[in-house]
Amino acid sequence: MKVTIDPVTRLEGHGKIEIFLDDEGNVANTYLQIPELRGFEKFCEGRRVEEMPNITSRICGVCPEAHSMASLKALDSVFQVEPSNSVKKVRELLYSAFQFADKMTNFYILSGPDFIVGPESNPDERNILGVIKKVGKEIGISVIKHRLMGHKIIQLIGGRQVHSNYAIPGGISKPISTEECNEIRKMAESMVNFSKYTLNLFDDIVLKNQNNMDMIFSEDFVLKTYYMGTVDEKNRVNFYDGKIRIVNPEGKEVAKYRDVDYQKYIEEHVEPWTYLKFPYLKKIGWKGLVEGKESGVYSAYPLSRFNAAEGMATPLAQEEYEKMYKSLGGKPVHNILAAHWARLIEMMYAAERALELINDPEITEKNIRPIITTTPVEGVGHVEAPRGTLIHHYSTDEKGIIKKVNLIVGTTNNYAPISISIKKAAKSVIKNGKFSESSLNKIEMALRAYDPCMACATHSWSGDNSILIKIIGVDGTILKNYQI
Repeated sequence: MKVTIDPVTRLEGHGKIEIFLDDEGNVANTYLQIPELRGFEKFCEGRRVEEMPNITSRICGVCPEAHSMASLKALDSVFQVEPSNSVKKVRELLYSAFQFADKMTNFYILSGPDFIVGPESNPDERNILGVIKKVGKEIGISVIKHRLMGHKIIQLIGGRQVHSNYAIPGGISKPISTEECNEIRKMAESMVNFSKYTLNLFDDIVLKNQNNMDMIFSEDFVLKTYYMGTVDEKNRVNFYDGKIRIVNPEGKEVAKYRDVDYQKYIEEHVEPWTYLKFPYLKKIGWKGLVEGKESGVYSAYPLSRFNAAEGMATPLAQEEYEKMYKSLGGKPVHNILAAHWARLIEMMYAAERALELINDPEITEKNIRPIITTTPVEGVGHVEAPRGTLIHHYSTDEKGIIKKVNLIVGTTNNYAPISISIKKAAKSVIKNGKFSESSLNKIEMALRAYDPCMACATHSWSGDNSILIKIIGVDGTILKNYQI
């Protein structure tokens, strides 16, 4: 028999989970299938390379700033220009505001309902409306207000709240005025305070709830892989810049490299049943969808960033970082649901970093548009997207016309560990062909721990967001349909 969850819910984009059962009705295999082609790498060929930040930001409406920023840094590499310190700080300010808003979206709208409302609650209530009902209307309004603050900062720097238009090789399109600086400072202060509130809410609803903690510590939600993340010179988490660091399942560093060298460490495996690729560690090799030290599978989501780093660069986030590892038994942590805690600590870090940057005297520097005189070459740029390490790699001719594009997005990095995690979860909730509709949400929870962005990989235009669950016999006959 086969159980199909189509589409999976409360994530960006569209995908489906196929669960195949053996003759006894137990899980034999699972597939997270991405059935539609992205194609951005191909249709960008022949375009001018300086158009790429605006083109690639359209990959996703939820995280366009991640693609735009990685693309912009690739342009710096293509044109061999090093941005000034003030330019880097303005870019990082915009990016910190984006990260803050994205973390809010994930917790209050996508993953939070599983904890705040309950993992087996009515699907009609397991959403943002159910969250507001639980925490109160005033908090719901505050969520909207602070998410808007993040996008307002993006607009002030980048010109628009979504699909900003600020990217210039080696620079940015306009400086920040004194008036804008004062406005951003007030918002950043409020963002820090709201991050404190959200972490306290997580403490009350999740950490003090034994059922939730039992679920976090459950073996069904444990996965041991290699871990990837970007770190600064002190091996602290950094979203905007730094080297990519990889540690093994025991927490020992096995690689640390610049983004231009990524092909020395990462290769991509292809399977015929999906359009997404499976990146893996080149020196270990592709051993299939298996976890552990002998497997080349790695992960790159927030928990991976924390495991790959040695701390946070801002004080409040560092306190929470230490608290998380102390509470969960030390580093590294392999409990994938702990990623939601890590994500909220990153939210605090993004708010604190935005406040630090807006108070930096260099942030209002006027000289932010260098004149480019170099001949374009091959270039690589990367950032930490909310869902993982994001790499843009462009090859051009001498006129700057794109010849080849390679994108490794956060969700692509996590495709293999996601696939392994949903199989583990499926085995725990489907036994002897028996399961409840509500229990299937635990399979989706294993997926949502990674906050995958299928919009970066596929697009659907049907507009139907209901979940269709099919039980299919070995002869292909549909035995039962569930529509939820």
